[in-house]
Amino acid sequence: MAEISIVRTDASPGCAARAHCEIDCLYLGRQPILARDGALVAYELLFRESAANRAFICDDAQATARVVVNAMCSIGISATLGAHGGYINVCREMLFDDTVMLLPPERFILEVLETVHVDTPLIERIDKLRRAGFRIALDDICALSDELVALLPHVDIVKVDFLSAARNGLPALAEAVKARGKVLVAEKIETRDDYALARELGFDLFQGYYFARPQVLSARRGDPSRQSLLRMLALIASEAPLVELEQELKRSPDVVMQLLRLVNSSAYGLDRRIASVREAILAAGTRQIARWAQLLLYASRSDMSWRSDPLAQLVGARSRFMELAAARVRPDNERFGDCAFMTGVFSLVHVLLGDAAPADSIAHIGLVPEIGDAIMQRAGLLGALLTIAEAAEAGHHEEVVHAMAHAHPELSLLTPSAFAELNLEAAMWSQAHEMA
Repeated sequence: MAEISIVRTDASPGCAARAHCEIDCLYLGRQPILARDGALVAYELLFRESAANRAFICDDAQATARVVVNAMCSIGISATLGAHGGYINVCREMLFDDTVMLLPPERFILEVLETVHVDTPLIERIDKLRRAGFRIALDDICALSDELVALLPHVDIVKVDFLSAARNGLPALAEAVKARGKVLVAEKIETRDDYALARELGFDLFQGYYFARPQVLSARRGDPSRQSLLRMLALIASEAPLVELEQELKRSPDVVMQLLRLVNSSAYGLDRRIASVREAILAAGTRQIARWAQLLLYASRSDMSWRSDPLAQLVGARSRFMELAAARVRPDNERFGDCAFMTGVFSLVHVLLGDAAPADSIAHIGLVPEIGDAIMQRAGLLGALLTIAEAAEAGHHEEVVHAMAHAHPELSLLTPSAFAELNLEAAMWSQAHEMA
């Protein structure tokens, strides 16, 4: 279990020791969610950036990434949740990002923010996450609306905001939700009268200041090396032997510490504690480690928010497009799709690392030749897909696809209609970045 503390917020704000601690520590808020009999059933996990029990969130996706990293890796699930479930706020961007699959679905409930735009792709993504075992909650519901009625078949839990909801509309809202077999949570309960009303209306769970304000947990901050994370991703992409991945991890004690915390958490349901790097790799699996490493990279970007970072947007859309295009031209080759995605990720790594040319970064990371040659020489089908992706970003892909199809006939499957479909799906990865 990670060594954590529950932070007191009544100390003098001018205390130098406290200021120093806040630099060296990371924080996570949690607020209890109670059953009708008063039993603790879950916590909502909240973004906190200091010992102050409040949050100033400029980027929903980055805040969620940091909550996940802190709960899963830095503090640990056992220390954060005990035997209870955890509610985590997710924006549209995080819902569509594969890193959400890092969370064990039996422990976490995905709480869809009220600001999320509802459309067909969102509903399809929610349905996919529910098939993977996640429970989906709607956050800050204030009234019975046509949109809510349409969403109810696709969710499991509805959280009603008692601070904002009109009292005369609560009976119809509660009745509609309960009639469809969904769990009703009364949130932002601040008075005895509100609690009594929620119980009378049949609410199942309760949350708010009337019961408890959020606690702030803290732990010593780790700072995994970005270079090490990139090298680790490169090894996974190249299907390197276990011993090589183990050696790379051992070069970065901070990364090893977080990996061991992740695997030793209750997320994996292991009947024994993992004590070695090799056992941790085998227990988690390389795909899960890759998601975890990408999430750490997202969460550690402090110079610019995720939503406003044009590089993050470009890399996300490019790598996803290449993966989708690879699946279209070689539908039975999952490894090729993985390589295409990694080619997109590493095609702009020189910008991330501040190198003058891609060759410098590739040499430092040691990518498998198949991916390295595609980036540096545009070699093979991967190189052709990268060229097409770059052309699409510049707006002249049709002639490039036509030219590339002479050398690679498989690319003729990227018809204009297919290309438009793939491009739209890939753009959804970065759509949330562009929304105000």
